[in-house]
Amino acid sequence: MSEQTRKKLLEVENLRKYFPVKGNKLLEKKYVQAVESVSLSIYKGETLGLVGESGCGKTTLGRTIIRLYEPTSGRIVYDGTPIYDSEKNISVKMLPYRRKMQIIFQDPSGSLDPRMTVGEIIGEALDIHGLTPSKKERTDRIRQLLEEVGLNTEHANRFPHEFSGGQQQRVGIARALAVDPEFIVCDEPISALDVSIQSQVVNMLEDLQANKGLTYLFIAHDVSVVRHISNRIGVMYLGCLVELAESHELCNHPIHPYTKTLLSAVPLPDPIKSRARQRILLEGDIPSPINPPSGCRFHTRCPYATDRCRQEMPVLKEYGPGHFGACHLLEQNG
Repeated sequence: MSEQTRKKLLEVENLRKYFPVKGNKLLEKKYVQAVESVSLSIYKGETLGLVGESGCGKTTLGRTIIRLYEPTSGRIVYDGTPIYDSEKNISVKMLPYRRKMQIIFQDPSGSLDPRMTVGEIIGEALDIHGLTPSKKERTDRIRQLLEEVGLNTEHANRFPHEFSGGQQQRVGIARALAVDPEFIVCDEPISALDVSIQSQVVNMLEDLQANKGLTYLFIAHDVSVVRHISNRIGVMYLGCLVELAESHELCNHPIHPYTKTLLSAVPLPDPIKSRARQRILLEGDIPSPINPPSGCRFHTRCPYATDRCRQEMPVLKEYGPGHFGACHLLEQNG
């Protein structure tokens, strides 16, 4: 299906999120520039993967999109309706949109209240939005959700600490599904789980998407997992989106130097191909988001950096059908 015929469920334009640095005694205020001028669209029913090094702003972007963090500036449009626009001073109340937009957190043990039973955790959203008028309807809905995520109905009376990490994450998924959302931010939902459990959770997310028509923003640092589950993949570096393309296209024909570096680090199951492949190593450390470099934020580690890269930030442009990149080198090569 072409982009012209697909429906955009979510549009983000020039989104920024800065955090003030606490304890700064200098007169000049400093900020952690976690997300810088990110623009992207997510189509209804698709999975958009988001990858990058730890600390690059993936989680902050996901939470800012659904406004768990208030944006610093930019524009967010959900299903054709602006829910945030800094220029037009639009900032809608989010309670009605909480039914449409949900999140699965990275750490299942840290995101579940240890003083509440599983039934109370899942039922809390039902109570807030008034989705189950009677006690029986509430109980039946909780049991249905537990069964959908592969848990037993008697688990409703247990506390989170009585479950394994994989079971706790299933509870978190059931909580997100309780209000019948359309869009879910999956914030590294498998990174805290054993490898043997990760595939089960990924397969369950795919089945839920197929059955319920869900749309995902799937955040992870494991490119192999993102490649498997995603229709399109975006690559972030130090708060900026540097490349965006169809999953197969990006993994087989990356155009940004940073994306090529990431893909060269993905393990290959074939030892012959693994030995033959050239690993790309970056020199230096990731710059601080409090004081990011001028121009392209990747230029301090990029072997192809020029004076223009050091002075001017590149803009995300389309260099092939649905394949976007932010690199001055791409402009020079046409």
